[in-house]
Amino acid sequence: MKIALIAHDEKKPEMARFAAAYREILRGHQLFATGHTGQVVADATQLPVTRFNSGPLGGDQEIGALIAQNKMDLIIFLRDPLTAQPHEPDVNALIRLADVYSIPLATNIGTAEILIRGLNAGFLDFRKIVNGNESCHEKYE
Repeated sequence: MKIALIAHDEKKPEMARFAAAYREILRGHQLFATGHTGQVVADATQLPVTRFNSGPLGGDQEIGALIAQNKMDLIIFLRDPLTAQPHEPDVNALIRLADVYSIPLATNIGTAEILIRGLNAGFLDFRKIVNGNESCHEKYE
């Protein structure tokens, strides 16, 4: 699965702890991240992370483009709801795209943990069907 990891500045330490705690689950997937978050995750896990621009410089939009092309399966976006973000319209657009394309999205650590554990348990396998990796007939017969 393709997983996007994004964290606002105040949430980057939390993302590092999360990624380190779930390193073994993340290891089996392709990781993508906005600029500095990608470096934080790579440093915390020693896993490869495809990095885009930082959020304010278009990274959120780059991930949004992958969502629109059905090339992203899960998003963990640790948002800081107490700090105004200069790129808030981009943040909202990314969340909107996740809703439009039915991409599971966590915006806090509680939901992130549920999604990552669900991923490990196979609860996101519907994304394989969406991506054409298996048919509904094979999966549910």
